[in-house]
Amino acid sequence: MMAMKKNAQLSQGRDPLAQTPRGRLQSRRAQVHQQINKELRMRTGAENLYRATSNAWVRETVALELSYVNSSLQLLKEELEELNGSAEVDRPKGEGVSVPMIPLGLKETKELDWSTPLRELISGHFGEDSATYEAEIRELEDLRQAIRTPSRGEAGLELLMAYYNQLCFLDARFIAPTRNLGLLFQWYDSLTGVPAQQRALAFEKGSVLFNIGALYTQIGARQDRSCPEGTRRAIEAFQRAAGAFSLLRENFSRAPSPDMSPASLSMLERLMTAQAQECIFEGLLLPSTEAPQGCLAQLRLAQEAAQVAAEYRLVHQTMAQPPVRDYVPFPWTTLVRVKAEYFRALAHYHAAAVLCDSPRECPAPRVCAGRGPGAEGLTALSDPQQRPRWTAQHSHRPSLGSQPHLGPRAPHPRSRRGAGCSVRRPGAEGLGPAEGGE
Repeated sequence: MMAMKKNAQLSQGRDPLAQTPRGRLQSRRAQVHQQINKELRMRTGAENLYRATSNAWVRETVALELSYVNSSLQLLKEELEELNGSAEVDRPKGEGVSVPMIPLGLKETKELDWSTPLRELISGHFGEDSATYEAEIRELEDLRQAIRTPSRGEAGLELLMAYYNQLCFLDARFIAPTRNLGLLFQWYDSLTGVPAQQRALAFEKGSVLFNIGALYTQIGARQDRSCPEGTRRAIEAFQRAAGAFSLLRENFSRAPSPDMSPASLSMLERLMTAQAQECIFEGLLLPSTEAPQGCLAQLRLAQEAAQVAAEYRLVHQTMAQPPVRDYVPFPWTTLVRVKAEYFRALAHYHAAAVLCDSPRECPAPRVCAGRGPGAEGLTALSDPQQRPRWTAQHSHRPSLGSQPHLGPRAPHPRSRRGAGCSVRRPGAEGLGPAEGGE
């Protein structure tokens, strides 16, 4: 109860986190959402007036106003796209990390009065005095108010999950399948800023679950991946974000906003999976006494780089398909394409290091011929249909995640042969599997 009251106080304008870069960015996004909503209402009124009037002077004036409103909307959407594509605010402080991750902004919502419909439901349907439940109703209202501005950390996640669980209890015990509470739930689209409204409680639950996944992306993007602990936390956060978006896609249908459509959720799930795989690759680059050395280490890096490249190519293909390409931020598409090519180049580099640096000590010359366990590993990792699925497994809780899979095992020592790489033309055959099957 104390934690809920504290968060409710923070949501009323005394939140010190609002002065952080991410807090200021989210505040600006909220202002843009409100401005977009205002311009949309003005455009709707102008369009109705244009269709209703037959006066030529009025129609000309309204057409000019519509042109102005549409220009304002375009500018606001461009600003929102720029805010969504800003990854610098969540960039970690580590010196060894230079490539940013892609976080997702939270959905915004308006205040909601739970008291009136719940009192009517308790007195009308259950036949009890609603006054005896004032404390519980007020606690639910405080919790709902607090989740509008959650802290960007574990406390904020616990707050969102607590409210999500309360919504599940309400849905199971109070809401009949044939009726609703009469409340109008309004949430702003995270990608376009356009408001969406529904009276179904499922829309409220889905929006909160979306924010749980979005908050995990911000936590993962903010980790210092130059150390093993930060890398581990980033992997876990991106896996849990992918799990939340997958759970939302599988259990919520007929979403009224583009960011919660099946196509968008599938894109977000694949994006978070790719970013988790990138963190796994970065973890292999960190110095470790337990990691294999020499050719074995280079082979494993080539395998993981090929898998990361394949993941990002799949994400880019998803982003390029309609309707996602119409509202996904352009910086996201560009960064995903750059990462796909970058990790493809890294796969070539580490495969070449295996073949050329120590040819007489190379543990798996069969890679050069496209055979053996090493080559099979590279091919499987680069094929989206054959790559191992280590992403989050879902149950009734959106926060559950599985441990990351670090790629296939290195070739067995018995598969080693002599220095035959130069005979099999490694430049022509050995790099083929590392390209990701292209």
